[in-house]
Amino acid sequence: MNDKILQTLEYQRIKDQIAPFLVTEAGRTELQQLLPSSDQVTVQRWLDETDDGAHLYRLNRTIPLPKLKDINPAVQRLAVGASLNGKELARINAVLLASLRVQRFFADLAADHIELNLLDQEAATFAVLPEISERLRRSVDENGFLKDDASATLRSIRRRILQLQGTIKGRMESYMHGKKAKDLSETVITIRDDRYVIPVKAEAKQKFGGIVHDQSATGQTLYIEPASVVGLNNDLRSEQINEREEIKRILRELSDLLRPEQAALRQNAEKLGHFDFINAKARSADQLKATKPALSATNQVELKQARHPLIDPAKVVGNDLILGLDYRQIIITGPNTGGKTITMKTLGLLQLMAQSGLFVPASEGSQVGLFDEIFADIGDEQSIEQNLSTFSSHMDNIIQILQQTTKKSLVLIDELGAGTDPHEGAALAISILDAIGTKQSEVLATTHYPELKVYGYNRPETINASMEFDEATLKPTYRLLMGIPGQSNALSIAARLGLPADVVAEARSLTSQDSQEINRMINQLTKQTKAADERARNLEQQLAEATDLHAELQTKFTQFAEQRDQLMNTAKRDANQIVSCTKREANAVIADLHRKQKQGTDIKEHELIADQGKLNALEQHPELQHNRVLRRQKARKAFRVGDDVLVKTYGQRGVLLKKVGNHDWEVELGILKMKVAESDLEKVKPEAPQRKAKASVRRTKSSGLSTTLDLRGVRYEEAMQRLDRYIDAALLAGYPSVTIIHGKGTGALRTGVTNYLKRNRQVDSFGFSPANAGGDGSTVVKFK
Repeated sequence: MNDKILQTLEYQRIKDQIAPFLVTEAGRTELQQLLPSSDQVTVQRWLDETDDGAHLYRLNRTIPLPKLKDINPAVQRLAVGASLNGKELARINAVLLASLRVQRFFADLAADHIELNLLDQEAATFAVLPEISERLRRSVDENGFLKDDASATLRSIRRRILQLQGTIKGRMESYMHGKKAKDLSETVITIRDDRYVIPVKAEAKQKFGGIVHDQSATGQTLYIEPASVVGLNNDLRSEQINEREEIKRILRELSDLLRPEQAALRQNAEKLGHFDFINAKARSADQLKATKPALSATNQVELKQARHPLIDPAKVVGNDLILGLDYRQIIITGPNTGGKTITMKTLGLLQLMAQSGLFVPASEGSQVGLFDEIFADIGDEQSIEQNLSTFSSHMDNIIQILQQTTKKSLVLIDELGAGTDPHEGAALAISILDAIGTKQSEVLATTHYPELKVYGYNRPETINASMEFDEATLKPTYRLLMGIPGQSNALSIAARLGLPADVVAEARSLTSQDSQEINRMINQLTKQTKAADERARNLEQQLAEATDLHAELQTKFTQFAEQRDQLMNTAKRDANQIVSCTKREANAVIADLHRKQKQGTDIKEHELIADQGKLNALEQHPELQHNRVLRRQKARKAFRVGDDVLVKTYGQRGVLLKKVGNHDWEVELGILKMKVAESDLEKVKPEAPQRKAKASVRRTKSSGLSTTLDLRGVRYEEAMQRLDRYIDAALLAGYPSVTIIHGKGTGALRTGVTNYLKRNRQVDSFGFSPANAGGDGSTVVKFK
């Protein structure tokens, strides 16, 4: 691309938006060198890389990159045989560690089945050099300081240095606290000429002996190395020299280790910078709410709701820009300040961004071309130094454009033919557009000349356009109206601003009838187009919502089908296991009954009930457990004392006697009473009363149970418990009737006995004893 178009459309400001997101020197270098390309393979690769970066950013999985300095100078020093210093080695080690981290990052993405276009393949080409990286990590810290682990010799030397420093400080600190402390200017130990010294008052010099290394500006303080530590300082100095020599040797050794890997180091640094650049492009795209455009090799541009990237997003207006499909030229007419120039710049700048591998601020599904050049003549480029007029300047630009343009070029011309006589300017504008049209270039031009409105209708592959203007507010809306030429609103605006009506009427009378008819036609077309656009946008939104809903439903249905098949298979396996387990348990119950029969054991009724309950419990009804209607119906049927219920575990009917605890009931099953969990009960309708043949049962002598229960003098709660146990025993003994003596007293005990007998289903009837047998002080009970 030519430099002029980059300057005119402010391409550098787009790059400036990306720069804050970069963390590496190599990334900044790549951004600085970025230019649009017209090679389809290159641009597509750039866009696919940006798409990968944006995808990872949306997943909050941004490529992990630290701040990295440029290592090219260090690599160049390796090439000439130099030894690198600690900081240079630290920078190279940072590159190697980052390379390894990025490679592992993409390996984790692959493990998570995250698919990418290109970046995972590019990450696989890193030269991680693990052995060299480990050696550098062990030898140099991030600030370039050589660690003790760099070599055993260095560790030993530094240990001796620390020991000597400790001994020297220990001896010199004796001067801080002894009798000679008064001869010191300060009680501190300092260093001069790499040797430990103390500040001594000048008049006390002879008391310390040793070597004077420095003095204060006033000469009142001498920095003396006491004689007692001169030998130790000499030893320390010798070890420090040994340390420097060992460091030089280690640096030379590490440099020699890196020297054969110069190409790999440079490649890693460049690739890390490239990944950093992709990260920055993705973050910038997110900030602009930009999307990936498709590429058209035939230069068919279709930008949906395109926005200028350098205008405040809260203020910018999106427009559909379509060029190269049904028409190659767009002629935008209309008054100034309507947004014509911004619309033109938006088209050109978004093309430059897309051909640089950047996402564009437009809606999904947008498409851009691949132009070999973009030419522009925008704004007043009058050159005072060259003594050229505005018209001459524009003509000079257009002449150069006509000389260089091809069928793969995009031409942007603002105020075509301006700066000269209107009639000649319009004629010149028409001829220029025809000349560009013969080269089959794509053109977007703006003009004030009404003659070009007719040109837009008459020329093939050419369309008129205008910027919408709100007459009610006297302000432009900045919306582009395709197919409608701009109309002059001068008279309407003047009238609304308060120009006398007679002046406006006089002006209208001077305007040709044709011009007025054209303006009325344009006004009608504008309203119709606006309504059509509104309907189209609504339909497009509804279609998008319906498409999204259909896709979501399709996905949900697929998931449902897969889950259904999986649940069916699981249910079949579980059912087979339940059947097997049920058969084993049923066989065990039947075998137990057979065993008892063979042994001649008298099987009691409660044992039969228990065994039958075990068999009934093997039957499963999962469909009832998950039936919402049944669950709601059961919830409405609360249990109450006296209700007929089915004990599901035993398959037996019973009667609720009383609630025991929060979720348990005492249930009467025939002649038995037992505690049953509420979840094991199901409410049933009472059975119709049936007449039963009374069996005469003769009481055996071994029974020992009295036919009379005397409750007099017993507390109420205990009396009720005795009554309950006595009635059960009487039923088991087969008594046809019994007498309960409760006395008269307050009547509470009599009432409790009466209520109990009413609830007991085995009681046929009851009433007070005859007057000669106790009257209402006792109750005679008859059983069924």
